[in-house]
Amino acid sequence: MVQGDPSARFSINHPLGQEKRPVVVAGPCSAESREQVLHTAKSLAEGGRVQFFRAGLWKPRTRPNSFEGLGEQALPWLMEAEATTGLRAITEVATPEHVEKVLNAGMSAVWIGARTTVSPFAVQAIAEALEGTDLLVMVKNPMHADLKLWIGALERVASCTRGQVCGLHRGFSSYGSSEFRNAPMWEIPIALRSEMPEVPLFCDPSHISGKAEHLQDVAQRAMNLGMEGLMIESHPSPAQALSDAEQQITPDALDRLLAQLDVPVQHVVNDDAQESLDALRLQIDSVDEQLLHMLDKRMTLAREIGALKHRNKWSLLSVARWRDIVKSRLDWASQMGLNHDFLSKILASVHEESIRVQGDEADKERSKQA
Repeated sequence: MVQGDPSARFSINHPLGQEKRPVVVAGPCSAESREQVLHTAKSLAEGGRVQFFRAGLWKPRTRPNSFEGLGEQALPWLMEAEATTGLRAITEVATPEHVEKVLNAGMSAVWIGARTTVSPFAVQAIAEALEGTDLLVMVKNPMHADLKLWIGALERVASCTRGQVCGLHRGFSSYGSSEFRNAPMWEIPIALRSEMPEVPLFCDPSHISGKAEHLQDVAQRAMNLGMEGLMIESHPSPAQALSDAEQQITPDALDRLLAQLDVPVQHVVNDDAQESLDALRLQIDSVDEQLLHMLDKRMTLAREIGALKHRNKWSLLSVARWRDIVKSRLDWASQMGLNHDFLSKILASVHEESIRVQGDEADKERSKQA
């Protein structure tokens, strides 16, 4: 294990190689042939906006008959692309054997995929295979929304490697129909930034979007949130791609996307603007305090309702009442211009806590009678 504070592995300044955002990782979902790899890398390098060239070699596919990558056979193509274009090669590793192969090939950057991050055992095995190396390692969020699991994976890797360790937000699996392939759930990377502000954070708009048409909006949102970089899949002929064809774009389209990004500064340097920002934040602090007092008052009422329901032997859950709450509150939200999805999440959380509080109060009443 590397001795000392693992957070030292999270320095934003090295070795990303540039301070200007975004740092861009681009390339095909999969390495399909030497010609495809070299052609794509050359086109991306000519645009002048890309720093890393990505391509999957070992593809963890859901179905066994899907294209699962060419594996070690394609490693020399990525290294040739790096040598001829200057773009830094990077690929996904899912086992210690993969790590050994990329190290032997001379690759200096890898990422750990979402299907791997879900398993602490798998992440630990990869971390130990990286022990003592100075590779840059990007760690994708786990497939489901588990912040602690993501943090744990970052910490496991950082405790072993001497190189840069970054977070890579690629969205989360969700049930039901959605405009996205993976739900962005921006609150999770925001929470990661809050918990680990020293971690450089990248976004993978390709896997969040699932379709090329959403890439611009997702990439812009990532920039608005102050993320350091983007990983976007690019293929010379997306329609003919052997994997994830719908979410890949040509190098020319990628260059246009990056050119259209509005990248805000991460730090306010104007004194007047800073004063205005501080004043607005003070107002938010005041509003938040009022919100907490109102929530406390609501839970006090919930406790009284719980005691009343117990005395009258009524069920804690009233479906009709809950439906009325949702309908009326969403009507109010429409009048105020509030987002329905946002308010629905708040209502569900408040309702769940109210039922819990009512249950606790009912338990207290039973204890008094025992």
